[in-house]
Amino acid sequence: MAQRTVLVVVFDDVQSLDVTGPVEVFTGAEGRTPGSYRIRTASLDGGPVRTSSGLTLVPDEALADSAGPHTLLVPGGPGTRAPDPRLIDWLRRTGPRAGRLVSVCTGAVLLAAAGLLDGRRATTHWAFCDTLARNHPAVEVDPDPIYVRDGNVATSAGVTSGIDLALALVEEDLGRDTALTVARHLVVFLRRPGNQAQFSAQLAAQTARREPLRDVQQWITEHPAADLGVEALAARARLSPRHFARAFRAETGTTPGRYVDRVRLEHARRLLEDTTDGVEEISRASGYGTPEAMRRAFVRALGTSPAEYRSRFRPALAH
Repeated sequence: MAQRTVLVVVFDDVQSLDVTGPVEVFTGAEGRTPGSYRIRTASLDGGPVRTSSGLTLVPDEALADSAGPHTLLVPGGPGTRAPDPRLIDWLRRTGPRAGRLVSVCTGAVLLAAAGLLDGRRATTHWAFCDTLARNHPAVEVDPDPIYVRDGNVATSAGVTSGIDLALALVEEDLGRDTALTVARHLVVFLRRPGNQAQFSAQLAAQTARREPLRDVQQWITEHPAADLGVEALAARARLSPRHFARAFRAETGTTPGRYVDRVRLEHARRLLEDTTDGVEEISRASGYGTPEAMRRAFVRALGTSPAEYRSRFRPALAH
């Protein structure tokens, strides 16, 4: 088995977990399968860098001394907002020679600045997706998934999603058993599907300012199987359906129907992840009524069926 070099780029104001999360995954895999990975860190001049949380990282080498890696991993953090031009130049020269190009969080901004994401689908932390798309129109930015694979380029969303992506890469390289062992050791799921949403329905929408609308949001969350049509929700808020729909959208940033869809999907996902209930029972409890309606919702939102979604979680839950 050929050893794969994983080179992690570090710089001042890097997000420490963007670095250490994937490094722990690859190091864990190397511990289980010796000789599988050679993990290196490198800064522009080889000197220490200070992370955004104040930690000091001492890299193994300077970027100029780094041979072409199998996996080149670029983390994110505040340091990506005004990067050193020398780093962008190095990425522009070295990135195309890497066997696999990976970013975590706003590391995608650095890859895009180097022209390495042009014509590709990519993601980043949800708070920076609009900026990435606006500044780099040649990149197809998808703000929803926790990670995206496009050929030999893989980009992930915020912070901990780098662990999910690293586990997916280990599974690809060394098989499911190795990746599962690493996931258990880190006490994380193997593995959240890449197309799982970056954040929950409650986080995706704003909290309404007015108490009746906040109460309706809470009611939806606690009663996903209830009648959640606009007329029923408007009655709970003691507003006309038209006034309710307009006010709900103005205060939460989304329509009542879309909010309900997100809550029901999230509820069904949690039941699939955390229980052994059957799909039919979960579809009723989540407000879908039938397994087929829930399947259509999952395929539309996540690109996968409920059964396949559950299969991604069962091994980790079984131990």
